[in-house]
Amino acid sequence: MDILMISILLALIGAVLFTLIGLVSGTDETAIMVPFTLLVILLGAPPPAVFSFFMAAILAKHLTHAIPTALMGIPGDTTAVPLIDHASVLRRLGVPHVALRKMVSGGIIGAFIALPTAIIFGQFLGQFADFFKASSGIIFTLAAILIAYFSKGKWVSILMIIPFAFFIKSLDLLSFSVLEKHLSISFFLGIAIGPMFSDLLVSLSSSARGALKREKPKEYHLAPELKSWSGYFPNPFRVLTGRQTLFTSASTFVSSLTFVFSPVGMTSLMGEIVASRTKGIYKKSTSSLTVMNGVTESTYIAEVLIPLIAFGIPLSPVALGPGAPLFNAPPVFTSDPVNNLHNFLTGWEFFMYGAIGLIIATLIAYPFSMNYARKATVLVMKNISQEAIVGMFVGLACLLAYHEAHIVGIILTLTMATVGGLLNRVLGVGSGVQFMIFYGSTWMMLQIIGI
Repeated sequence: MDILMISILLALIGAVLFTLIGLVSGTDETAIMVPFTLLVILLGAPPPAVFSFFMAAILAKHLTHAIPTALMGIPGDTTAVPLIDHASVLRRLGVPHVALRKMVSGGIIGAFIALPTAIIFGQFLGQFADFFKASSGIIFTLAAILIAYFSKGKWVSILMIIPFAFFIKSLDLLSFSVLEKHLSISFFLGIAIGPMFSDLLVSLSSSARGALKREKPKEYHLAPELKSWSGYFPNPFRVLTGRQTLFTSASTFVSSLTFVFSPVGMTSLMGEIVASRTKGIYKKSTSSLTVMNGVTESTYIAEVLIPLIAFGIPLSPVALGPGAPLFNAPPVFTSDPVNNLHNFLTGWEFFMYGAIGLIIATLIAYPFSMNYARKATVLVMKNISQEAIVGMFVGLACLLAYHEAHIVGIILTLTMATVGGLLNRVLGVGSGVQFMIFYGSTWMMLQIIGI
């Protein structure tokens, strides 16, 4: 089949799949993006089609994560957490449907601004690729320290860098002694599903499960669905005011260049900047939500594209998390030596196949979010168990780990998930910090103990 047709087909699958996944509140982008992207890569999809799938999935997920965030006041995923306060204000004002429409329209604008901006900036930074590749070990270590400092578990995250690197290297040497090859997929699958897996462990512990128990089911009150446009596909520029469009365009352009910073941090920062320059509760909340959801899109797209185009090694929080398989999915893609999408796609192909993913996701997720948000939310809340979703992703991770290293891969994945998940949930050592430590662990242990 022609590569273009495969790309369109996989973008369609990614858009539909992650439009539905986005409705499930509380899902973590890394835990859901990594297994599915790895699966597409290992099944033999051509590199352009892999990229189209990923771009469609990212946009679709971040459009429909607005639905539980706006309508129920619970974050659709980790990047939606900063949006909760403004979304709650609009819920109290009785206009959650307005919040939703502003958010998804801002997301569309952010995505289509980020794609060309990131490609151009990535090609510019490509002039310094040799330096970054040669210094990758120390860069990952410094990046781990930087991200740890700005994480919620600041000092404990910094303190755990060396012990966690030692733990990773120990597991690497042990698995190498059994298999005579270094593993990669099993490590970052374990880190990816860690937070989910730790919740499962807590639920199995008689001494800890009390923290998860509830006296009665949560109650949610959804506002009636109101439609203020004709036809099926609304125009995002008519949903937003001129001022909101301008703010969103400027914010997403700037955030597309800051590829080394946390997406959650950039989302919060841009939202607060807009809020400080807008008067009135309604205008402040709607404008902030528009900008913030646009920034979640722009940061995710840019933080994958810029290091992918410029260096071929994952040098951003998103590249080390949800985008990790695009850089490192042995034996298909590797980052040391660099043999991944950085080598296989030109700047024009990144734009073309990225645009295919974004356009297809827009055609599916945007009108779905605008027209059927309430009905879909009711369906998910009544009929889909979040525990089943968690179990599905853990099972998929084990399948991929078995593909890499059979039973050793599964044991390694679950070991990493246990340690990494508890570090994340209990101590606040985030997945981004853990991924940075994983990539820098070999260099750190070589410098400290010589192995």
